[in-house]
Amino acid sequence: MVFNSIRPSLALAAVACLFVPDVILADDTTMNAANTGWIMTSTALVLFMTLPGLAMFYGGLVRSKNVLSVLMQCFAIAGLISILWLVAGYSLAFGEGNDWIGDFSRVLMAGVGKETLSGDIPESLFMLFQMTFAIITPALIVGGFAERMRFSAMLLFSGIWLFVVYVPVTHWVWGGGWLGNMGLYDFAGGTVVHITAGVAALVAAMVMGPRNGFGTSSMMPHNMTMTIAGAGMLWVGWFGFNGGSALAADGSAAMAMLVTHISAATGAMTWLVREWIKFGKPSALGAVTGMVAGLGTITPASGFVGPAGALIIGLLAGIVCFSATNYLKQVLKIDDSLDVFPVHGVGGVLGTFLAGIFSSTSLGVFSGYGFADGISSIGGQLKVQTIGIVVTMVFTAVASYAILKLVDHLVGLRVDREEEIEGLDIVLHDERGYNEIG
Repeated sequence: MVFNSIRPSLALAAVACLFVPDVILADDTTMNAANTGWIMTSTALVLFMTLPGLAMFYGGLVRSKNVLSVLMQCFAIAGLISILWLVAGYSLAFGEGNDWIGDFSRVLMAGVGKETLSGDIPESLFMLFQMTFAIITPALIVGGFAERMRFSAMLLFSGIWLFVVYVPVTHWVWGGGWLGNMGLYDFAGGTVVHITAGVAALVAAMVMGPRNGFGTSSMMPHNMTMTIAGAGMLWVGWFGFNGGSALAADGSAAMAMLVTHISAATGAMTWLVREWIKFGKPSALGAVTGMVAGLGTITPASGFVGPAGALIIGLLAGIVCFSATNYLKQVLKIDDSLDVFPVHGVGGVLGTFLAGIFSSTSLGVFSGYGFADGISSIGGQLKVQTIGIVVTMVFTAVASYAILKLVDHLVGLRVDREEEIEGLDIVLHDERGYNEIG
């Protein structure tokens, strides 16, 4: 009877809590419930980009005998990087440290409880949100060596690469390091995610060499339905990737989402039209690749530009990344299997550079929005952007090359020719993606 009498009061209290924007914690700091809810949603969206989005996008692009291996690589990376990020990755990326690397104050989330805040959201949530970025970055690299790397080598490379490349660059840009202090504009990962992943994929493709039959036999995607489904998931998930990087449920997040969508749509249509003109027919593969190029290129600028700027960025992404894709394979004969460098690497470079242009208040309708509040001098900002681009590319290339050589010495990077012909699904996992191999 006592319980029945207080039950209505409890229900009313619960409903009232839904309308309370802030929660005052014991140490008098304030957690913003709206911001916390939005970053929870964004975290789920970014993880959704890798699983199942990127896994399906990549899985459909390879031959049927390797589809399971690509899905498995993305899945395993999610598990491995989650553990490593908890153990020390987060601490080294976002610990106080110095200009170059963080410290060990947050190893295994030491000192972090339910009430610990990062800004006005729980630090545990901030750590988890950043973990999803750490997961998708090495997963993107998979596209550079798809269909030929050993599973053990992939795991070893991804784990070492996280600490040697991703963690330091993250600290430089977002963790209080020297590039962030210099004023680099990278809202959601042009340097941290796309340039590092793109350059690492290019180096891996060059070190490992092309797939058997590259340039002489057909290596068309085996399941475009799977690829398009995965691309749609990436498009939706990217709203959390860029919008969540505002770390608040506010106008900056809304503008980031809007410009993300505009750039993706423009990139898709630009690539489609270029392909139509060049080859006489537009393809579904071209449309989704252009969409991803538009997304990757707007990422570093998404918190600093308006819709008109996003339209131009998406247009340039479709033009430049399309040309880079054809040049890399047709002229340089480099087998970056799933075009990671020309789409993500080139897109990341282009977007990081354009962030220094379209955030300028002198451009009128193109002027910046969000945290940048617009810059009056383009020249000074472009100098900073260029330094960030060049340093990230050179550091990633050298470090990735060294890691690949180390892994090759320890376990061997590549399956042998007979195993590659048979397919990685059977050779490495003793399973098939389908009952019948097409």
